[in-house]
Amino acid sequence: MSAADGAASAAPVILAGVRLPGAGAPVDVHVADGTVRAVVPAGGAPSVDVADGTSGAERLDLDGRWIVPGLWDRHVHLAQWAMAARRLDLAAVSSAAEAAELVAAAVRDGAREVVGMGYRDGLWSDRQRIDLLDCVAGDVPVVLVSGDLHSCWVNSAAGRRHGLLERAGTSGVLREDDCFRLVRALDDVADDVLDEWVADAARAAAARGVVGVVDYEMRWNRDDWARRAAGGVDALRVRFGVYTQHLERAAEARLRTGETIEGTRGLVRVGSYKVITDGSLNTRTAWCVDPYPGLGPDEHPYGQANVPYDELVPHLQRAREIGLDPAVHAIGDRANERALDALEAVQPSGWHGRASIEHAQLLRREDLARFARLGIVASVQPEHAMDDRDVAERYWAGRTDRAFMLRDLADAGVELALGSDAPVARLDPWVAIAAAVGRARDGRAPWHPEQAVDARLALAASTDGAGTDVVEGSAADLAIVELDPIATPADELREMPVAMTLLGGRVTHDAR
Repeated sequence: MSAADGAASAAPVILAGVRLPGAGAPVDVHVADGTVRAVVPAGGAPSVDVADGTSGAERLDLDGRWIVPGLWDRHVHLAQWAMAARRLDLAAVSSAAEAAELVAAAVRDGAREVVGMGYRDGLWSDRQRIDLLDCVAGDVPVVLVSGDLHSCWVNSAAGRRHGLLERAGTSGVLREDDCFRLVRALDDVADDVLDEWVADAARAAAARGVVGVVDYEMRWNRDDWARRAAGGVDALRVRFGVYTQHLERAAEARLRTGETIEGTRGLVRVGSYKVITDGSLNTRTAWCVDPYPGLGPDEHPYGQANVPYDELVPHLQRAREIGLDPAVHAIGDRANERALDALEAVQPSGWHGRASIEHAQLLRREDLARFARLGIVASVQPEHAMDDRDVAERYWAGRTDRAFMLRDLADAGVELALGSDAPVARLDPWVAIAAAVGRARDGRAPWHPEQAVDARLALAASTDGAGTDVVEGSAADLAIVELDPIATPADELREMPVAMTLLGGRVTHDAR
């Protein structure tokens, strides 16, 4: 991308007295036209040519804070994340009965519909039942969306409203495609309202040093983001995904990975073709080599393949034909094996840019080398390891040494890209960095610390290829932070104070 994209109105600025990660001596960073024009010792003068370009620049004294390339979250569902804050929060519930109590309270408060998000039922001692929600909600429709977005628990009123009552059965649980269908229906929010919520979420992300996201919302994202950019949503760069149901529409619109959407000032670009090949761990639908213990009669013992291999390959071939790089969701070890098979079958060298596997949570060890040989990016979410460690120990018992293995992927030569999968985890790259470095949270001992990566690698994997050091000629997408990200303990990284964020040299957050 052009360094000046999205930065036409940014005035020249000198970021004075900042330090690079791991370095002691302060420097001055000269910025003009959306580009880092020079990095010189503090108080020093850049070359004459650069000085001409930054004449009259505002000087911001940053008092020895640290400067890093702006951060990216490489896997989000931004509309879902924006809506999550406005729905019943179920993240802390520990049983079906407790979830039902929260629903009952909402109904007593006058709710005409209850939509909740964030429950994780993998360790509950009781199981969901449709009549449990019916008893507390009556004719008020109730839809509770799991924290991993791969299952929903509904009551009879919601099942009837959405034409899914028969599919919900006695449990009221809808998984995978049924769940996705229902979640898309819940997204039917007026454009102006949703855009305002997304703008709020974008500003909050900028306050954490974020300059860009890869948005895998299950919508026709081109029109959404073109409208938002035209309406002034300009705190982030966005690359958006295209799903199978929109492949031919993308072909008609001539969307190609990396191309800029007209009228967005360079802020919005076409991302990858997203295909979901299996489920998730907490929903027990991630497709695995070994069976899950203790599943019910309506569950798949090995998880499930949402897209069989003989359908996946043609989808990938079609995406390549029209110029879309693949981003293949695969969580279980069998799903990752088959995703690699399919990517190899359609010749990864033929892609416009890079192919990725999204999540890559459980892997066969022999597939590490295949990732590297095929040049596949492992797009991973380290905080999921913290959320799922106990669920993994139960359902992937004896295999957790092969779960979330960031260090082994990196050692094999695989490029890592860190993200949150928001709203599954918080949209905050510092959380992902802390989880990748420390493998711990909430005062617990590190989980499989042998899979931790160092802070420099985790930071680089959160900057969309910009590395860890700000260099001359790079885009002026920058974050100024209060602590050295290379030397700060992992538990402190999680709440890294961010003083300022710049997008193409334009300030999007200032907390000095």
